Amino acid sequence: MNWQTLVRDYTNYLRLERGLSENSIEAYVHDVQKLVTFINHNEIVATPITIEKETIFYFIYEVSKIVSTKTQARITSGIRSFFDYLVFEKYRDTNPTNLLETPKIGRKLPDTLSEKEIDSIIAQIDLSQPQGERNRAMLETLYGCGLRVSELVNLKISDLFFDEGFIRILGKGNKQRFVPIHMQNQHFIQIYIQQIRVHQNIQKKSEDIVFLNRRGNKLTRNMVFLIIQDLTKKAGIDKAISPHTFRHSFATHLLENGADLIAIQQMLGHESITTTEIYMHVDRKFLGEALRKFHPRAK
Repeated sequence: MNWQTLVRDYTNYLRLERGLSENSIEAYVHDVQKLVTFINHNEIVATPITIEKETIFYFIYEVSKIVSTKTQARITSGIRSFFDYLVFEKYRDTNPTNLLETPKIGRKLPDTLSEKEIDSIIAQIDLSQPQGERNRAMLETLYGCGLRVSELVNLKISDLFFDEGFIRILGKGNKQRFVPIHMQNQHFIQIYIQQIRVHQNIQKKSEDIVFLNRRGNKLTRNMVFLIIQDLTKKAGIDKAISPHTFRHSFATHLLENGADLIAIQQMLGHESITTTEIYMHVDRKFLGEALRKFHPRAK
């Protein structure tokens, strides 16, 4: 079995068996391709079946000279996943990366916006322009529902269950979840749909998409990023802001106001609670207040 064949099979496995998104699949495969390129460049004779741990250790050693610790950890994880697949499919008896240590990286705390800063950004939207109502509805949904930008641009009208107070989201790995949406957020979306979107020439395959560009097609993730960058600059906020910052702010503000961590996990669509726990470290003032409020000795 050569590299090309098994990498193709691995790609299908990630898509069909693990249900990963195309972006995640591309990242996993890209890491394996780096190893293949290294082997070819150094004229090493090794197939996925015969490659030994020494070759992989040598590859990681060379990679560590030119990439950050975070990138090295990601590449190591991607290669380990590939060989786990080969063991799972019985192409190999053992994973040659088992003794390979993943470099320890610090956990980066997410950037967040205050409620005042979010209000300031949204206040910069020009509601006299047709795209203004769309942009307000988009930002309110990012912040009000804690969506990923990919979930926002793919949101469908058929996913809006306003009578029940929920929207249906198809998240990472095609996992479906229902996220609550408050009345004010619903109101902004309805204004956009009923007063702006209804007058657009909507293109084929975008008929059910909520947020459209001026040509009637689905918005791109990059376009949402640029809109937020422009509004942030106008608001005079000197922070590195992206659509994901609104998601981080959503979780942080819920936690600071007493929301249950499990509820936040479900709304964000995190598979593991440990992913959500990072928000416990964003504002330590919240922890102190929780102790004073709820511990019997503090009363």
